[in-house]
Amino acid sequence: MKVYINGKFFAKEEAKISVFDHGLLYGDGVFEGIRCYNGVVFKLEEHIVRLFESAHTLMLSIPLTKEEMIKAVTETIKINNLRDAYIRVVITRGQGDLGLDPYKCKQPIVIIIADKVALYPPKMYKEGLEIITVPTIRNLPEALNPQIKSLNYLNNILAKIEAVNAGYQEAIMLDSMGYIAECTGDNIFLVKRNELYTPPQCMGTLRGITRDTVLELAHNLNIPVHEHVLTRHEMYISDEVFLTGTAAEIVPVVKVDGRTIGSGKPGKITLRLIEEFRKIVCKEGVKI
Repeated sequence: MKVYINGKFFAKEEAKISVFDHGLLYGDGVFEGIRCYNGVVFKLEEHIVRLFESAHTLMLSIPLTKEEMIKAVTETIKINNLRDAYIRVVITRGQGDLGLDPYKCKQPIVIIIADKVALYPPKMYKEGLEIITVPTIRNLPEALNPQIKSLNYLNNILAKIEAVNAGYQEAIMLDSMGYIAECTGDNIFLVKRNELYTPPQCMGTLRGITRDTVLELAHNLNIPVHEHVLTRHEMYISDEVFLTGTAAEIVPVVKVDGRTIGSGKPGKITLRLIEEFRKIVCKEGVKI
């Protein structure tokens, strides 16, 4: 494996940054997870725009243009001889000192890693996933806005720990008022009476690229869509639940907090959206 760091490629074992990098010391940086399907990097431009938006809010200057970043991503995939891959783009504040002051970090670091990934086993897409709600609430937008894909992912990690300790792979995180926000690494949707519902961004929900794609697909399929405040009760009595994310794609959920969802099997709308999603992943993106 070759890893891109600031314009050069290094063997995996030689890909290193300073221990004084503020990305390591303080989680001071941003990232994107991107997928490549059969030589097409899905929604690459959208991912790069979101990366630059996250960095802008952190006042973190990326030392590449958007066009140069797109080229660096495709070059990383090519040099690793991959056609299907998961790409992680990381921008750190760079080397500083042990203090918090970000202005002492003079050179941001750009890291691009391309590898294979399988978040859930194939049977989960056929049989569905069981998830739970965990105590750790989603970050308040006024504290650390979840729209920023920062390297500080401790909020999500704490929730993931609670899920794994309870024997589950994924967990729902609520906001400070007890409404559904999202899962530790995925957005969440529910279906009721053939209509689609998902929490709005103001509830501490990341504007997921796959989430937005599902909203577009639903519109094209004439499925009514509502971005709406949701409670766990509404989820328990829904007909279908599914999760979306770059790595997860679209994965059905058949049980939440011990409550069976609908028939207990992946629902027809979920399966239709999975089918339509898989049709477009090799069409909508940048060819390498």
